[in-house]
Amino acid sequence: MRAILLAAALLPALGGAALLAGCAGSPVPPDWQANAHASLRNFSAAYYAGNAKLAAQEFERARAEIASTGRPDLLARAELVRCAARVASLEFDECPGFLALAADAGKEERAYADFLAGRWQGLDASLLPAQHRALLKGGADVGALAEIKDPMSRLVAAGVLFRLGRLTPAGIDAAADTASDYGWRRPLLAWLGVQAKRAEAVGDQADAARIRRRIELVLSAAAAP
Repeated sequence: MRAILLAAALLPALGGAALLAGCAGSPVPPDWQANAHASLRNFSAAYYAGNAKLAAQEFERARAEIASTGRPDLLARAELVRCAARVASLEFDECPGFLALAADAGKEERAYADFLAGRWQGLDASLLPAQHRALLKGGADVGALAEIKDPMSRLVAAGVLFRLGRLTPAGIDAAADTASDYGWRRPLLAWLGVQAKRAEAVGDQADAARIRRRIELVLSAAAAP
């Protein structure tokens, strides 16, 4: 049952799709699991779109469904989904929701929390989702990011590398392109901000102005009724 773990509710950031692969033909999941799955997906969609109010509502719905099981280990995984979304958007903290549940989390969850926080010293890569294992072996260039096919997982990886100061300029561009391709306003604004500061730092005022125009365009879309 742990392998099913909210079905795909952990989303690609934790390899949820892979967890489902072996579940074909298994019994229909209980209602709480399906409801939590749907709410976590809705949370991610709203968060990346920049709809903070809806994202908070959907996460609380997911949290309530999972809490009905009395399983803090499952709730810890849901909190990691939220942490990963923040990292992808360059919003760094200590993941307090997970920390409150860490004592009851499994080794995979604790490893992923360490990965997101940039605590890589001694981290066992085999405990991480497959798409993020190569990063621990020094894969910090744009090629390593391109190998991560799922766009959310790619943004999470870029966010962690940026947090560690290991993301190349090409990687920053790749992260911005990924967010742009999917119309994810929240991470796109964060990554465009990084690009603008980088352009200003090297004295490229024309490029900085171009990026600022992109930022204004994204902000105008978010403000539209």
